[in-house]
Amino acid sequence: MPMNIKDTIHFNWYKHLFIVLLICVCIWGCISATGADFAEVFGNFDQMYAFLSRFLKPDFSYLPKLIQPMLSTLQMSVVGTAIGVLFAVPIAFIGTTLVTGNKVLTSVIRFFLDIIRTIPNLLLAALMVAIMGIGEFSGVMTIAVFTFGLVSQLVYEAIEAIDEGPIEAAMAVGANKVQIAQYAVAPQILSQVAGYAFYAFEINVRASAVLGYVGAGGIGVILNSSLALLQYNRVSVIILLIFVVVTIVDGISEHIRRRLS
Repeated sequence: MPMNIKDTIHFNWYKHLFIVLLICVCIWGCISATGADFAEVFGNFDQMYAFLSRFLKPDFSYLPKLIQPMLSTLQMSVVGTAIGVLFAVPIAFIGTTLVTGNKVLTSVIRFFLDIIRTIPNLLLAALMVAIMGIGEFSGVMTIAVFTFGLVSQLVYEAIEAIDEGPIEAAMAVGANKVQIAQYAVAPQILSQVAGYAFYAFEINVRASAVLGYVGAGGIGVILNSSLALLQYNRVSVIILLIFVVVTIVDGISEHIRRRLS
């Protein structure tokens, strides 16, 4: 028989209680496994006060010296995003059976893209620095590879959701694979590709700000050195500048993506 309102309330109460207890058990298990000691957190108020007393007093006189590194960070993001999108689009076409009609080739391409997407940005940057040396070029290549993995997935998913009518019409008149991709597929996803490019750029601006931690250039190098030298008044200015720039870039990117959609 169906439960009445009272039984339903009791069931929901027990369900919520079980979820809370399960979360508590998981937290306790994580604390035990990692050896976390919250007493140390509350015992370091002196250190926290010393940090915040300097961090909350930004040294704005240092701001002019940050303009060029911030511009370098934006340049890294623009160039890296452009390179990544340039290579991602054709690979995305090859990664769809709708265009190639070859499931083996599609599976190989997607497996390759899955491997690229599993590599974190900082690890990828460290590998690029080890291969190419310290500098902004390593940062550009890191952003390019990350963008390649991100945009290629978004594009081939967009291709698989398009209207197949133009493709069938192109095949009926004897068009080859390249012509089908150029005249039947590309016009349907062009605005989406542009939106994905701006979305990737938005992400890359945020990511490139910390690539300097591993020597990949940009404002992250200054942020890392300021933290190492305990110059927290400069750290706060750097963080404020990054926040302002990222907010502006996010706003512009979102506006453009809305216009394209």
